[in-house]
Amino acid sequence: MSARSKARRLALDILFAAELREEEPTAVLAQRGRPNQDELSAHGHAVRLVEGVQEHRDRIDELLATYSTGWTLDRMPVVDRNILRMGAFELLWVEDVPDGVAVSEAVALATDLSTDDSPRFVNGLLSRLQQLKPSLSLES
Repeated sequence: MSARSKARRLALDILFAAELREEEPTAVLAQRGRPNQDELSAHGHAVRLVEGVQEHRDRIDELLATYSTGWTLDRMPVVDRNILRMGAFELLWVEDVPDGVAVSEAVALATDLSTDDSPRFVNGLLSRLQQLKPSLSLES
């Protein structure tokens, strides 16, 4: 698994825990303390993902709610919601990650960690955001 794939999984763990605990993701990140040896190479990108999702969460959630067909944010499984938030952040705000990589990595996380229907849903919603990216206002 690449360092960035490990970073995404670490960031997802933090975002998921933060939502369950009803805490800010950066607070959960701080509580984790120093990364262990396995997390070290992934730590920087994970921090960027966690901080970015927290910073842009309102706009990300607005976009997900607007373009999700048949699912409100509240109805989405917590893991899917956070995979989508992270994927949308990478897709829309992280310039050094190709769009296709952001989508495929989110789909891979959904495949490994969520329901059988989740990869298709994540792919569809993030692909829609990718199509609309040139016309989206990214102001929060």
